[in-house]
This record gives sequence, C-alpha cells and structure tokens, in this order.
Amino acid sequence: MNISTVNNGSNLGAVLIVEDAETCASTLEIIFSSIQGLKILTASSAEQAWKLLISRHDDIRALVTDLHMPGMDGFELIDRVRANELYGGMPIVVITGSTDPYISDRLRLRGVNAVFAKPYSPALVREKLEQLLGNEMQID
Repeated sequence: MNISTVNNGSNLGAVLIVEDAETCASTLEIIFSSIQGLKILTASSAEQAWKLLISRHDDIRALVTDLHMPGMDGFELIDRVRANELYGGMPIVVITGSTDPYISDRLRLRGVNAVFAKPYSPALVREKLEQLLGNEMQID
C-alpha cells in the first residue's frame, strides 16, 4: 500500500488505485497527481484495497481498479463495494486488458461508472475521474 498527496491547500479526499502491476499503478499515480487536492492511495491486491476501504471510509471518494488480479479479483471487489452501505454510490472506474467484447456491459450491470481498455488515454482517464468527483479545479 502506498499513499501520496498533492498538497495545494484543498482536499478532494482520496482515490484508491487497485492494480497488481507496479508500472500500471505508477502510471495512474502520475496521471492523478495533477488533480489538485487529491490524495492517491494504491493497493496491489483487491484484498488489500478492501481492508483499506474499511479502515479509511471517511476520505476515499473513488475507486480505480484492474479486474484480473491474484486472489480476490476486481469483479468481487466491485460487488463488495456496491453492496456496502458506505460505498454503494462511490464512483468506480475500471482499467482492464480484457479482450472480452461484453466486459463493458458486464461491468455497467455491476454499477461501474467508466471502463477503459488498455492501452488507454491518460488524459481521458483523468478527465473522467475529475468529472466523477465533480472537480472543477484547475490542473497543474
């Protein structure tokens, strides 16, 4: 687990990145670091993410997750989040390398707000997260 914060005096809360591939997690961290006032938390497994969500429920405002990870996968994590009273309405963005042509439909039925296939546009992912967080602030 890793925590980083862009410190500019405002507080949007935190985004939790769940990604078992370190380079992918680092890329997302860099993308989101330009959103002013956003804390960035990373978890390398869905199990670790779930523990983090339970312990930090007051400031995690969005989830960005991969699907295919060892142990608990992204689908189960999404289902747990949607079934949880505290997180049921939390924005969820999925970034996946899946080649399943029906993956977007399956995820939307689970309440996922946005799906991006790898390789993805960093600018579009950041823009979507900002939209979901309701962030109208300037980008560094």
